Formats: sequence, C-alpha cells, structure tokens
Amino acid sequence: MKKLIILFLGLAIVSCKKTEKKVEETAKADVKLYQLVGGSIFVKKLEVFSQDTTYTGQTKQFTDTYYVISHPKGNLMWDAGLPEQLVQPTPFDEPSGVFRIQRPDSLVNQLKTIGFKIEDFKYFAMSHSHFDHTGHANYMKDAKWIVQENEYNFNLSDTLRAKNPALAALKNVQKINGDYDVFGDGTVVIKYTPGHTIGHQSLYVEVAGLEKPVLLTGDLYHFEENRATNGVPSFNYDAETTLKSMETFEAFAKEKNAEVIIQHSPIAYKKLEELLNSLKPKA
Repeated sequence: MKKLIILFLGLAIVSCKKTEKKVEETAKADVKLYQLVGGSIFVKKLEVFSQDTTYTGQTKQFTDTYYVISHPKGNLMWDAGLPEQLVQPTPFDEPSGVFRIQRPDSLVNQLKTIGFKIEDFKYFAMSHSHFDHTGHANYMKDAKWIVQENEYNFNLSDTLRAKNPALAALKNVQKINGDYDVFGDGTVVIKYTPGHTIGHQSLYVEVAGLEKPVLLTGDLYHFEENRATNGVPSFNYDAETTLKSMETFEAFAKEKNAEVIIQHSPIAYKKLEELLNSLKPKA
C-alpha cells in the first residue's frame, strides 16, 4: 500500500510539473515587432564591403531599417536610421563618394503609422554607433539607452558624443558587457557580436505568432553574399573578431532555428514584412 501511495505521489508531481511547463509556455509574453524604413543607401563603391577587390566596379542598393519591439514590460526601439536632415526630395551624395543616401520620412510620422509616439519608449538600443544607425537617436532621450560598455567608451564618450548631435542628448545610459536579456524572460535578447565596431550587437526577438524567432543582424552582415562567404568590410574595427562573431551568431541562429534578417538587405526586408503581415487579421 505504501509503495502505491509513493507511486501515485510521484505521478502527481510529474503531472504537476508538466502542467506548470504548459502554463509557462502559454503565458509567454505577447511580443510584437514592427519594421520601419530609416533610409535608402545606394552603395556606389561596393568594394569597401570586402577585404580585397572582390566587388570592384560594382554597386548595390541597401535599405536602412529600424525596429519597434512591443513587450508587456515596455517598448524597445532598435536602431535609428539616417539623420532626419536627409528627409528631402533628392538623395545626398556624401563626401567620401561611397554612399548616396536619403531618408523617406520623419520618426514622428513613421511611428504614427503603427500607432506609437516617441514618449512610448522605455528602452532604446542600437546595433552600433555608425551614422546610418544613430540618425534619430536624440528623440530617444527619455528612454534607457542600452549600450555595450566598450562601444560607449570607445566611440560614445562624453567628448565624442558632443560631436554627434543625435547622441549628445542621451543621458539615461545602461552600459552592458556581453549578451543582455532586455525583459528578463528570454523573448528579447541583445547578442554581443563585436567586430564591425568594438561593441557591435545583434538582436534576438521571439515574436508572438511567428513559428520562428527573428534574429536581427545589425551590420554583422550587409547583404546575402556577405553571409554566404563570411565577407568582412574593409572598414570594420577588427576582421578576426568579426569572423568569430559570425561563427557564434550562426551557432546561435541554428540552435534557436531563427529567421535571420540582414538589416540592410531589401530582400530580408521584404521577407520580414511578409512574415509580419501574415500575423495581421484577415479583412
């Protein structure tokens, strides 16, 4: 009789644990992802995206996306596109002769299309500190800015920030070292992927309703061939570190069976747009 009681108790505990696990899975945060266009970048000298002469004489059209992540514990903006001064009728040819750039609309107008306002954001993070990712950062002054400590110290110290008006307004800083779980539940995780800059980072998002999680590359890759061949741009902070980050990134993507979205790729933009549109109620 005693053995039977112990057996029943054991089965009850196992059943209870399974139920708890199911409840936990069911109760996972309702995370939404929105994709917005922070600019158009026409690369006139694609060879700068290689360590050799691979792309000499070639050109390529990039997009410049940024993202809104809505979580029950707060909203996060990821990246900030090109400066709003580039919202103009004609593209701007920047002085180096490499890029022709233009921004389609202001942050305020773009947020309005998805039902958000600037003051709705509790958190702000950028993949890195290059000009095409910091454009409207100054509007995020009331949000908590999550940045790798080495990226902040190397590129974004008080002295250097003073030279970049978009960053000078950011006072509420949270410095991190390595991967960081933004909301503490594993649904939105900043992944440390240095190399493009000293403290470059990518973003993992478990979007409610999608079969696969989304993994935003930042500028770890710039276009599909970069990813296929582990191509490293000539202007990266450190090529060897970039390659190590690519290896770590790909292992993580495989582990999570994630949908990898290359942020500058028009192809990836379209793919993610289709995935997100599939979540909208049918008319």
